[in-house]
Amino acid sequence: MARILVVDDESSFRMFTALVLDLIGHQTTQAASGPEALEAPGPFDLLLTDLMMPVMMGDELAQRMRQRDPAVKVVYLTGHAEEWFKDKGMRLAGDTVLQKPVSPELLEDTVSHLLSVPLRRHFT
Repeated sequence: MARILVVDDESSFRMFTALVLDLIGHQTTQAASGPEALEAPGPFDLLLTDLMMPVMMGDELAQRMRQRDPAVKVVYLTGHAEEWFKDKGMRLAGDTVLQKPVSPELLEDTVSHLLSVPLRRHFT
């Protein structure tokens, strides 16, 4: 069982994602925005966040979460392609991008795999 923070400004998608993860035995906490997520009591094993959100983007949220807990792994959910990350010079092996909408099976497989892989930095 992992502690997972689910952050998305779309309540229906946030609740769907949390339900899928709860059903496979994880403990989820939900937040509707980056600032709300930063108030959630951690630590978390995984941050599952929408990339494009008002107020604070998902990558900024992940950066701030990692200041508190460098070991947190991140799954970005986005309706946009991965070109968002092309200009990023450094990423973490614990970062994954899933295209919205995502099936429950793909979400479960991705989270299970990511939680089993050690976090390590690598440069692109």
